Amino acid sequence: MLVIVAPGQGAQSPGFLTPWLEDPTFAARFEWLSTVAGLDLVDYGTHADAETIRDTKVAQPLLVATGLVTALALFPHPGDAFERIGAVAGHSVGEIAAAAGARVITAEQAMVLVRERGKAMAEASAATPTGMTAVLGGDREEVLAGLARHGLTAANDNGPGQVVAAGTLEQLEAFKADPPAKARLVPLSVAGAFHTHHMEPAVGHLGHLARAVSTHDPRTRVISNRDGQVVHDGREVLRRLVGQISHPVRWDLCLETMEDLGVTGILEMPPAGTLTGIAKRALKGVETFALKTPDQLDDARAFCDKHGESAGMENSPTWRMVVSPTKGTFHRDEAAGATDQLAAGAVIGEVASSRDKLVVTANHGGQVVEWLVEDGDLVSPGQPLLRLHPHGAS
Repeated sequence: MLVIVAPGQGAQSPGFLTPWLEDPTFAARFEWLSTVAGLDLVDYGTHADAETIRDTKVAQPLLVATGLVTALALFPHPGDAFERIGAVAGHSVGEIAAAAGARVITAEQAMVLVRERGKAMAEASAATPTGMTAVLGGDREEVLAGLARHGLTAANDNGPGQVVAAGTLEQLEAFKADPPAKARLVPLSVAGAFHTHHMEPAVGHLGHLARAVSTHDPRTRVISNRDGQVVHDGREVLRRLVGQISHPVRWDLCLETMEDLGVTGILEMPPAGTLTGIAKRALKGVETFALKTPDQLDDARAFCDKHGESAGMENSPTWRMVVSPTKGTFHRDEAAGATDQLAAGAVIGEVASSRDKLVVTANHGGQVVEWLVEDGDLVSPGQPLLRLHPHGAS
């Protein structure tokens, strides 16, 4: 099982794009996305200094464009990718690259959204002096209690021993003076308290724009930052991309889902290293590949061939699949099980996991072709539950 992941803000470094732009095809594609974004991303990725590309308005479009164009270099025939990729996930803004890679939105839509996301988040950050600090080590419960005591948010929960605190600069200073035992605090070079309530104005702006964005259901499993659930409805993927701006990134839950899926290999798109480093600590025995430079492409393709298998979610003109959002026990809805026609949005059942119970709906109505699981069956994230002949979208 192969999972492709895209990094978030902070992964960029001065000049990281230089070797990639030596390829004329890569350069032309990158210049096109730069034009769509209305930013000279070529210059930012080659000549700009660290402080310049730290700017949220620059960093976010730069990272998404890099991920999208590199994906085409890794898979020259994009359709072939879905015969290998079992799931995709992105950390924070990396979710936009992951969504475009899964064909939920186009590359051009992704660049407009990320440009507006970066601008809106930068404006929200300017309203109040805020920041973020990584908390490395320490007892998890003590760390979370310390954050709560000082009014901070665990904006990123990246797995064992790595939580990112976010809030006002005054709150972070108070936390620094009262740190959890055996924890190391590392202030992050970011412009504000991302993934907290301080970003609510940006959510409103992007949500307004998202109403005009057309979507498609993903071609592979999309693992959501919000809760680690597998999402297989295009509108829901987009809704989560917008809402995630002010909600914590639960990368720890994304890793749990990868483990539930049976991941054997994780490949991180450039600028790579952060997410594969976390995976090495959290998912023992899972191979990782940090794609950093173009001279690694042949080895990266071999890695994909070694671990790749289809997610089994290819688009079909004659039927739709309803899939499980998480691991657990499936309980079929009695009414759904007794009919061969389902309305758009109809409940088909629920999946009971160790954490909660999640209702599963058929977002597109249609005729029941076949149930692929029985009541009481154990299911995994993204596992097909029901095949429908569609009658129209909700």
